[in-house]
Amino acid sequence: MSITGVTISNFKEYISVEKQSLSHHDVIGFFSPWRLAKFLTAILYVVVQRVIVFLFKPSSPKDVEKIRFRGRVAVVGAGLTGISSAAHAIAHADNKVGGIWANVNSTSGLQLNSMLYRFHPAVIWSRGFPFRDEILSEISRVWREYRLESRTRFNTRVTSVRRASPMDVTGETDPTKDGHARWVINDGADGIFDAVIVTVGTCGDPLWVEFPGMPKLSARGTGQQDPKVEEDQGFGTYRGPILHSSELDSPDASQVREKTVVVIGSGASGVEAVETALFRGATKCIMLARDDKWIIPRNMFIDVLIAMQPFGREMPLSFLWEIFLAKWHYRGVQDLVPPYRGLFEGTPVVNDEFLPHIRSGACEYIRGDTRRLTSRGVLINSRPRLSKPGIDGEEREIAADVVVLATGYKNPSVEFLPKDLFPEGYERPNLYLQSFSTEDWSILLTNSAYKNAIGTVGHFHIGIYTRILLTLLMDTGARPSPKDMKLWVDVVRFIKHGATGGAFGFFTYMELTIWLVMFHVLRPDRLRWLPFIMFGWGVRPQYNEL
Repeated sequence: MSITGVTISNFKEYISVEKQSLSHHDVIGFFSPWRLAKFLTAILYVVVQRVIVFLFKPSSPKDVEKIRFRGRVAVVGAGLTGISSAAHAIAHADNKVGGIWANVNSTSGLQLNSMLYRFHPAVIWSRGFPFRDEILSEISRVWREYRLESRTRFNTRVTSVRRASPMDVTGETDPTKDGHARWVINDGADGIFDAVIVTVGTCGDPLWVEFPGMPKLSARGTGQQDPKVEEDQGFGTYRGPILHSSELDSPDASQVREKTVVVIGSGASGVEAVETALFRGATKCIMLARDDKWIIPRNMFIDVLIAMQPFGREMPLSFLWEIFLAKWHYRGVQDLVPPYRGLFEGTPVVNDEFLPHIRSGACEYIRGDTRRLTSRGVLINSRPRLSKPGIDGEEREIAADVVVLATGYKNPSVEFLPKDLFPEGYERPNLYLQSFSTEDWSILLTNSAYKNAIGTVGHFHIGIYTRILLTLLMDTGARPSPKDMKLWVDVVRFIKHGATGGAFGFFTYMELTIWLVMFHVLRPDRLRWLPFIMFGWGVRPQYNEL
């Protein structure tokens, strides 16, 4: 969306509301300082984004055919990270851009303030928490602006990435003459690449967990009994609709209206499923939580402050944040505060609507282990707050008109990459700067290696990682050796020894920033590239003369 378009849209919305107040003789509303302040804040929001665009946006290519290329980079994936990273995207297993955002509900929106979700410097958001369609629109706009259409191969699943051999490189006997491996993707129809950026993300296809008592796939979502399924242990087979949380935009999702919806799962997918079901008219939601997750507010300042914790693990003073959130964000529902999980031990859910639904009674939160589905609903092992998953509790049947599986998504595979890129002890997420293979820096996995984090999806780290790769392609002296990259991983392991989930099982955005700064400080010969790597300044496309 253009800056002018966003400004005009905000102005029209303000005028429309003012006219409505005037037509209803609402003098107080017409002169409301809060309404005016909200409008001025929206304008300031646009101005700040305009400054970011001016300072950091890479210039779009004037004529792609005349660019003097310094190397060829393949980007595997055409989602948010892939589009942001791409010099050109050659592979995508779907028929559209957008990645995970193309496969979620239209009511799905950002959990973080959009100022923290700037996946590319050119992005312009119209509001603090835009929904799916605006996010997809911005991804598509960036894709078109940087003329990636002709360089994108849709419906092309990457099955193989291998090192180029002399037979693959016409006119050359040594494909590693430039000091690094060169790469062939699939059958090599797109040529030889100097580097590969893998942007498959961490969320792939919907994960369907098979519970006893579930009908076969052909009967799910229909509310009809599969005749091939026999009664099991006297509990029967569930006869109502079963949906994955990603399907709440499907035609079958209309069945939640005026129904009791049971959501299995308490992570971000579960929280969003509750919101969506209630928005679509469900009478009541019941969340079945195996364990408790931290929920932090959609507040840009608080989220940034939490992400500024530099240690990437629970520390002696972490309890101060946990007390603050328990007293303020969890007020009235402090029973939902995780008793055993620290705030800096896993990715928190960022949400403002779920806890009010609990307070109002629109959603009931039940802690327990899901045993199976029955003909009437879900059988669980109900447990008290201070118990851990698996501990025996009280067997209880929860009646359900509709069951939603908020069981998340499969972790996308990178089996297409050579296995020797990830030797024992240096597999995902134990990578150089948590994104580069320790065996070859020309393989970059952006947003495709981490497990848990508190931070942003800002354009900064996506752009920085891409520019580090480009710098290493341009400057042979700046390149790290496999020994150096493994040493970096080992040092981080030593510093974060004893961290829950391992040294790379969790990180904060401040910790990531420290890593990127040290990339320059520990190698002074890289300092001349610092403006380019950190801010995108100093290197521009070069064009061939006619």
